Amino acid sequence: MEWRGKPKSIRCDNGPEYISGPLTVWAEENGITLQYIQPGKPQQNAYVERYNRTVRTDWLSQYLFESIPEVQDAATKWLWTYNNERPNMALGGITPKQKLDMAA
Repeated sequence: MEWRGKPKSIRCDNGPEYISGPLTVWAEENGITLQYIQPGKPQQNAYVERYNRTVRTDWLSQYLFESIPEVQDAATKWLWTYNNERPNMALGGITPKQKLDMAA
């Protein structure tokens, strides 16, 4: 939120991590609306589902991690690569960073 600002809402599925009390309280304290998709309808959140599949197939399922900090480090490195080096076919073969730069 420091870098991009606070969203007005967050769309999420009905998984336990998204219907938990702490997330609900945090969203309420920050004036963010949680918009839940219909149960059993992942197509209502297609962009996130596609991204999650990419995360799983590109790196998460390929390694055995020893600790949470190791996973966090790998996630940070992969996310940088995803945004800055990996061409995205949905963006016409450019990276998200290039797309962002074009919009500025």
